[in-house]
Amino acid sequence: MTPVHYAFSSAFVLGLTGLAFHRTHLLSALLCLEGMMLSLFIALSLWTLQLNSTNFSTAPMLLLAFSAWEASAGLALLVATSRTHGTDRLQSLNLLQC
Repeated sequence: MTPVHYAFSSAFVLGLTGLAFHRTHLLSALLCLEGMMLSLFIALSLWTLQLNSTNFSTAPMLLLAFSAWEASAGLALLVATSRTHGTDRLQSLNLLQC
C-alpha cells in the first residue's frame, strides 16, 4: 500500500470512528460525514487518474454532487432540529416523540 492510499484510507477510517464514537452533536456527525466524503472523492479522483480511463471520469463529479446534496440536507435538518428542540444534541432526539 502506497503512502497516498494509506493516507486516504486512514482519513476515511478516522471519519468513520469519529462518527461511531463521538455522537454527541449533530454538527460533529455531519463534519465526520463530510470528512469521509472528501477522502472518498480524492481517492476516487486519484484512482481515475491512475487508470487513464475516460469512462470513470464522471464518477468523482457525481460523488461530489451527492456530497453537496448530503451536506445541504444535513444542514437543513440541523436548522430544523435546532429550531424545534432548541439544541443539536443527538441525545435529545427521540424518534418515538415525532
